[in-house]
Amino acid sequence: MESQVRQNFHPDSETAINKLISLEYYTSYVYLAMSFYFERDDVALENFAKFFYKLSEVERKHAEELIHYQKDRGGRVQLESIEVS
Repeated sequence: MESQVRQNFHPDSETAINKLISLEYYTSYVYLAMSFYFERDDVALENFAKFFYKLSEVERKHAEELIHYQKDRGGRVQLESIEVS
């Protein structure tokens, strides 16, 4: 069932934005992992940890902005799974 809010919003655009949202969350997750790595006692590079933590927040906010845009246009948000290695 298509949203009544959807206007001039091609399904390919919706798919591309969903992929971008997932990439933003993935990038945020990687930066967060790097932040915690640099925060470890045996590494102890506090300013690097703060830098990557801030980058993680920025990427997460980008994802949230795209989610709001997707919803405002009447699209459906579909997040991909995050692969754990």
